[in-house]
Amino acid sequence: MKSNKESILEMYFLEHLRPVDIAKKLNISKSAVTQVLQKDDRYSKEKELRKAENYRKHIQNTEEGNKIKRKIKQFKNSVDDLVLKNMHNQASSELSAPRKLNNMAYRNWNKSAYKYNEKRKGYEFRKELGRSNDVPKFIKVEV
Repeated sequence: MKSNKESILEMYFLEHLRPVDIAKKLNISKSAVTQVLQKDDRYSKEKELRKAENYRKHIQNTEEGNKIKRKIKQFKNSVDDLVLKNMHNQASSELSAPRKLNNMAYRNWNKSAYKYNEKRKGYEFRKELGRSNDVPKFIKVEV
């Protein structure tokens, strides 16, 4: 049967386990594992190699995460652009049509100019904006 020292060295250098995992498998403390490893000549070189590998993995994971975030942002922006384009096209068709624009279409196109009046069940043009004669003063909501 192998001694703990041989098992520790084999698990660390051949199986590439971490000292914490070795300690759990052998049911000993992590510091006992580390003390055995530090006495081996190969330990410092192996530790540096693992550190460099972990750094490469970290950089790669960060880059992949950034790519995913960019794709999500681009998709969200393209969806927003599509919604705005559709709104613009609808407003353009409503406003450039040769027929007369109905009151509700005008209100939907110019929402900030109207406020809802609960008593009258309709939209009133805001007085502080000033209104020309061709702009509806009150738009009744038909339910």
